[in-house]
Amino acid sequence: MALSEFELIQRYFAPFNTSPAVVAGIGDDCAVLALSPGSELCTSIDTMVESVHFPANADPHGLGWRCLAAAVSDLAACGARPVGFCLALTLPDVAESWLAAFASGLAAAAEAFAIPLVGGDTTRGPLTLSVQVMGEVARGGALLRSGAKAGDQVWVSGTLGEGRAALDYLDQPSHANPFSKAYYYPRPPLQFGCELAGVAHSAIDISDGLLADLGHILQASGVGAEIDITRLPVSKALITRCGRERATEFALSGGDDYQLCFTSASASLTTLQALAQKHEVQLTCIGHIREQSGILCRDAQGKLVDPHYSGYRHFS
Repeated sequence: MALSEFELIQRYFAPFNTSPAVVAGIGDDCAVLALSPGSELCTSIDTMVESVHFPANADPHGLGWRCLAAAVSDLAACGARPVGFCLALTLPDVAESWLAAFASGLAAAAEAFAIPLVGGDTTRGPLTLSVQVMGEVARGGALLRSGAKAGDQVWVSGTLGEGRAALDYLDQPSHANPFSKAYYYPRPPLQFGCELAGVAHSAIDISDGLLADLGHILQASGVGAEIDITRLPVSKALITRCGRERATEFALSGGDDYQLCFTSASASLTTLQALAQKHEVQLTCIGHIREQSGILCRDAQGKLVDPHYSGYRHFS
C-alpha cells in the first residue's frame, strides 16, 4: 500500500525534530525557532536535481548527507551557528528502500552538524532535493563576500579537487569510485567558520570552483587577487590518480568541494592557526588580495599564467 504524504513524513522525517531552539517544528503550518538575544538570522537554500547535480543511479544515503552538507556550507561561510533546516522533497514515486537510505544519510548529517529538521514539503515529480538552512550570528557579525581588503591573505580550508574528480567515476558503484567519499560526504568546516567572524574580512564556500567563488569575493569587494597555483592544497591521491596538471585544474575550477575560501589580515595569522588546530582544519594560504581587479595566477617559476578555467555556471 502506497504511503500518503503525511505517513511518509512521520515515518522518515519527523524523528529529526530535536533541539531546544525548536519551539514548534514538523506538524505545524510554520516552524517556530527561538533565536538568541541580539542575534540575526542567516538563511540560504540549495537545490539539487537528478541528472543535473547527481546521476540517476546516485547512492541515496550519500545524497541525504550531501544535500544537507552543501547547504550547511553556506552557513559556515557566513559564520552562522545552525538553528534548523527545511527539506522540500520531490519524488517520481515512493520507493521505501530509497527513502529509508536517504533519510538515514540526512539524519547522519543533521546529527554531525547539529542542525534539526524543522519543516518542509513533499510532492510528486522529477527527483529534486531542496534544503533551506537557517542559522544565527551576533548582530552585525555575519561574514560577507564584500569585506576583502588589499593586502589580505587568501586562504582555503581542506583539500580541493576531489569532488570534481569523483564525477568521472559516478557511473560506477561507490566502492569503485576512489573519490566517492569526497563527493557524497563532504564536511564543510562549520564550527571553524562560526569562529571566523571577527578574524576574517570576507568568506565564501567553494561550491562552483575556487576561481569562480574567489571571483565573487573580488567583485563584491572591488579588489583583485594574486594566487600561487603551486600552493593549492591537493591530495596525493588526486595527483596519483589524475596527474599534477589535471589535479590543479580540478582544484581551480572543479567545484563540489564545500570548503571555505576567505581573506584575512596577515596580523591574524596566529589566531587563524590556533582556530585551525582547535577544529582540526587544514588551512593553506594561496595568495593575497591586491587593489587591481582580476585574478593573477603564478606557476612554479613565478611566471604569470592564464588558468583558462571557469567554474560551474547554470544556464551556460
